[in-house]
Amino acid sequence: QAQVEESGGGLVQAGGSLRLSCTVSGLMLDDYAIGWLRQAPGKEREGVSCIARRGRSTVYADSVKDRFTISRDNALNTLYLQMNNLKPEDTAMYYCAAALYTWNCDLGEANPAAYWGQGTQVTVSS
Repeated sequence: QAQVEESGGGLVQAGGSLRLSCTVSGLMLDDYAIGWLRQAPGKEREGVSCIARRGRSTVYADSVKDRFTISRDNALNTLYLQMNNLKPEDTAMYYCAAALYTWNCDLGEANPAAYWGQGTQVTVSS
């Protein structure tokens, strides 16, 4: 059974940076589309960024382009999200999702059928 675990969230001032990590076990990371989604209080979940299977492509939501960078280390089975120039509107619970065939980085799909972690909270103060 695959397991997904996020870490790295916290409280940061606007303009600051955080790096989120998502460690997976029980699957080969390179075989999966894997990405980050977030959900702010009172809002629907939204896709943030994703790496397609075999690393063929990466995608970003318009709201985070040029500020966030997604990467992964297949040897460590870990996905990262480097978040720079954070804004209060980035405040949300951030989730990592990994899918074999049921999702391939369509950021418009808010709840893809995937392995999910429990989330890590990011809070950006103004």
